[in-house]
Amino acid sequence: METYTCETAGADLVYDVRGPLPTADGRPPLLMIGQPMDAAGFAALAARFPERTVATYDPRGLGRSTRKDGRVDHTPQTQADDVHAVIEALGAGPVEMFASSGGAITALAVVAKYPGDVTTLVAHEPPLITLTPDGQAALRARAGVRDAYEKRGWGAGMAAFVAMTSWEGEFTDAYFAQPEADPAAFGMPTEDDGSRDDPLLSDRSWAVSSYRPDTDALAAAPTRVVIAVGEESEGVQTGRTSVATAELLGKPVTVFPSHHGGFCDGEFGYPGKPDEFAQRLRQVLAGAS
Repeated sequence: METYTCETAGADLVYDVRGPLPTADGRPPLLMIGQPMDAAGFAALAARFPERTVATYDPRGLGRSTRKDGRVDHTPQTQADDVHAVIEALGAGPVEMFASSGGAITALAVVAKYPGDVTTLVAHEPPLITLTPDGQAALRARAGVRDAYEKRGWGAGMAAFVAMTSWEGEFTDAYFAQPEADPAAFGMPTEDDGSRDDPLLSDRSWAVSSYRPDTDALAAAPTRVVIAVGEESEGVQTGRTSVATAELLGKPVTVFPSHHGGFCDGEFGYPGKPDEFAQRLRQVLAGAS
């Protein structure tokens, strides 16, 4: 693996390349992106594509990528420009892309703004919470996570986030009537370390989950767009947002093994099924539905 830095006006973007450029097999590089997940989160999945040239990157202000724009917020539009810069830095033409969570939202913005950059996009569980029928309630639930984080720190915020993302079905009065999630019950710290800059728990990434895809631009792009959902995500928020995104784009939803982090091993908590996930991704990139 080789590590490089792509310098832009607003950020120094660190990216990794596994395999040769130009690629050995003549296929486009496979770019894997997330948000707020950085390149480290794709190590297990990238390792399962030894036959491909795989690139990963750290979004600005996350992991090893530093910001020079004086901002702390995250937006799909800015990140789309960054991904475009990384693709240009690869110097290998359009890429195939696997994008997960907030990265899937960034990827939809990339295809809309830079339609020549991506040949096939597999957008895995984009958390576009305003697209679901209970979008306003989802916004209220999201604000509750931020409030718990602001009041009691990282453990409380993460416990609230887990409670929100594991809730099945729409956010009803029963959801909001629950007592505050106890971090100890989730094995999380109860003490407050004083930090309030977490991109997942603060409001710094609200522009990501509030984004609305440009359906006209996506329809006009030559990119094959696949909306993917984990088989274990049925009924919970990211499963419902995946279905809603597919419906908005007039596409079927493609089922993948495991859950929201199904491509990860046990390094990041609840392990997925990276072997099965990689095999499914390989099939979908080859044209399977």
